[in-house]
Amino acid sequence: MKTRNPLARHASLGLALAMSLTLSAQAQHATHQLPITPATAAWGYYDAAAPPVLRIKSGETVEVHTLITSTPTRLEGAGVPPAQVEPNLREIVEKVTNKGPGGHILTGPIFVEGAEPGDVLEVRIQSIKLAIPYAYNAFGAKSGLIPEDFGYAKMKIIPLDAKKMVAHFAPGIDVPLRPFFGSMGVAPPAAAGRVNSAPPGIHGGNLDNKELVAGTTLYLPVHAAGALFFVGDGHAGQGNGEVDITALETSLSGTLQFIVRKDMHLTLPRAETPTHYISMGLNEDLTLAAKDAVREMIAFLVAEKHLTRDDAYMLCSVAGDLDATQVVDGTRGAHMLLPKSIFGKAKAEKK
Repeated sequence: MKTRNPLARHASLGLALAMSLTLSAQAQHATHQLPITPATAAWGYYDAAAPPVLRIKSGETVEVHTLITSTPTRLEGAGVPPAQVEPNLREIVEKVTNKGPGGHILTGPIFVEGAEPGDVLEVRIQSIKLAIPYAYNAFGAKSGLIPEDFGYAKMKIIPLDAKKMVAHFAPGIDVPLRPFFGSMGVAPPAAAGRVNSAPPGIHGGNLDNKELVAGTTLYLPVHAAGALFFVGDGHAGQGNGEVDITALETSLSGTLQFIVRKDMHLTLPRAETPTHYISMGLNEDLTLAAKDAVREMIAFLVAEKHLTRDDAYMLCSVAGDLDATQVVDGTRGAHMLLPKSIFGKAKAEKK
């Protein structure tokens, strides 16, 4: 009878443990694919009653695809060749009948295991890519900031150059591209029912915040089990204010990582870029939205940077940039950007 080498046995056990840990890590950080189809589209709403189209664990990543907010008829009427209209847009327009009250074709919702009301969903925007070579901008007779000056509708197709990362707006006018999802949010409280996708709110939604590009992290207060995350309204770029009611509207794909935060509690969305902290305010009155953005930044500085309220207010005034996010979605948005670079390491006091 042969005696098994104990060193070989230990090596075998070690290899098995290492493989187990590797597989566990891979499972924990799995990447899911979420295409946009009639089965995964939520047309025009955020809703806690919407059935999830994907279930993931905290820490996992989703490669998600979104569609331009338009229809084949409108795009072709504005000059897009029929061959450049995405087949899945045609299919969704033809087959999806459960839609409204808004007009955005969103992808989702995504159920994140462990997320409960009172938590925060951390959304790490790892990458965003253009999905089609064009965008549109349009205004209507009754939309935008100054409809009294433009009592008609117009739509313009704008070529996108993915190599140079510019939009060819007109001869001699190229607009730099900074793609972002105009709408990212979770389900509102169940009592709110189905919420229109157009105005943003405590659930996030149509924030239209041009700072939410790749490399940014968005923090959303959770109102329903699983958070139920929706995304869409792709923008290749946008100006603050989005004054005519649209940006460079296009289709995008992106890679998003989702993390459930039990240690955070928010009443409004917040964000963070590699260089700035971002607070947000939302209200039908832009002045009141701006007040909320400042109050949110003060609350952040008091809780996270341990400033007094007086010093936090002063710091917002001397270092914070307060911008109008958008002024056209019914509920207006304002946000404050505060540079991280101002927070150096405190020097030790000399004895």
